[in-house]
Amino acid sequence: MNNEITPSVSPVGNPGTHSKLIGYLLWIFGFTGAHRFYYGKPISGTIWLFTLGLLGVGWLIDLFLIPSMDRKADLRFESGDIDYSLGWILLTYLGLFGIHRFYMGKVGTGILYLISGGLFGIGWIYDFWTLNTQISEINHSRKQTAT
Repeated sequence: MNNEITPSVSPVGNPGTHSKLIGYLLWIFGFTGAHRFYYGKPISGTIWLFTLGLLGVGWLIDLFLIPSMDRKADLRFESGDIDYSLGWILLTYLGLFGIHRFYMGKVGTGILYLISGGLFGIGWIYDFWTLNTQISEINHSRKQTAT
């Protein structure tokens, strides 16, 4: 009987679900909260967005907090075929066209986003709040069907 538990995080040496490099690249525009959304912190991401990174103070402090946020995201979200970094890049730059949804295999809503500008921007904002969870659920379900 096999009682092994497969961890949801990647083994040592594997980059995990999120990337510090992408986190720091998003931090450059951190006053928008982009790096906080990326690491699964939508509430503080929204606060950063509306306060310009807590008037720059929170943005500067986050320079030192990114390694911790990266570790926590690696533990929290399910690794798998869908890459979080690519999903976030697609959402950030092409989200209004639904390209990130096509990448995740959500063709129907991808087409809907494409013809409606990300459902007039509202769906795009929704995806900033939920993309990590969406990817984690897809990765988890694909692992379940593979076994």
